[in-house]
Amino acid sequence: MKAEDDVSDTDHYKQLEQDSCHYFGNHETHESVGGEVDLHKIYVTCKKNPDHAQFIPIHKFSLQHLPDSYRNNDLYEYIKAVADLTVLINVKKTSPHRPQFWPKTSHPYPFFKTIENEKEEEIAIAKTKVKTGSGMVYNVSKFENGARQHGGRQGRSYTVCWCKQCEQSDSPSTIWFEFDVYTATHVVFDEIEANHTSLRLFHDSERSPKVLIDKVRIHDALVEYDRCWIKCVTCQVSVGVPLEQMWTKYLALDKQVTKQYAKSRDKDKVTFVVSHPHGCPKHVSVGRWNNIRAIGESKSIKRITYSTGTCPGSSGANVHCIGYTGGRYRQLAHSGSLPDGSNTSGAGWVK
Repeated sequence: MKAEDDVSDTDHYKQLEQDSCHYFGNHETHESVGGEVDLHKIYVTCKKNPDHAQFIPIHKFSLQHLPDSYRNNDLYEYIKAVADLTVLINVKKTSPHRPQFWPKTSHPYPFFKTIENEKEEEIAIAKTKVKTGSGMVYNVSKFENGARQHGGRQGRSYTVCWCKQCEQSDSPSTIWFEFDVYTATHVVFDEIEANHTSLRLFHDSERSPKVLIDKVRIHDALVEYDRCWIKCVTCQVSVGVPLEQMWTKYLALDKQVTKQYAKSRDKDKVTFVVSHPHGCPKHVSVGRWNNIRAIGESKSIKRITYSTGTCPGSSGANVHCIGYTGGRYRQLAHSGSLPDGSNTSGAGWVK
């Protein structure tokens, strides 16, 4: 057994976290002042991935970027479907309720600060900082007069849209779309932060139109799993209809791809992530998972470690292990990078 003084930082880190629900890595939320940054310059000067060799812009992604035995059209379309539903998340306020440490550890929780220890200048700068991460859309539903269209779960007790524009209107829309976004809790922590959060959809390239959702609510946030479930709304048909179609396509492809690769999933361990590195347009990275670990008594709640490329701005992006399914409730969000160079997810439903 090593003497206490001989234990390396990495060994101490592993000992500290081994009994926790997942390894708490260094977060990869991108931080900027006022949101007005030269994203291209930051992308080029990135210290973690200077050449971003593992990151493929979504509009350039092709079958050739997949492993030889995985170059089939179903998988390619599946990754594109995930990309369609990937969103850029901007958070303009930091909650005073963030904990000092991750649960059951002494590992610092992202963006915890005590006002008493900050100087006036630091406080002023903090107020202008924007945290940027990624997330994925799930469960898109259309409502009319409170009734859910196209089947699905129950309707709503309210009969009009609750977006910001409709809340301020004398004639709010009676037709609207609701959808969920799954991300990491360290990206959007609570309702205070949700009230200052906006989502950018369909940000595929620098030429993409700016489609923003600025009204979101926290449905559920589990700090110990680093998993945040956000409820979102829009009455823009030009946004809601495409989202609904993208979600339907994703569900069908998820079933096909999971069935096709179920037998080879634990041998090949192929994993991909679609995210907004440094707040830039969507990029795909393909790699391998290293370990899948069940959390607690549930065999379906797991977290994973993986080599798939991530960067600041990737926090909250959904992690996909090909051959495993999460269907409507995947909830496996990128949580951070570990001392050994690998990455870790939060905990989510995977089988």
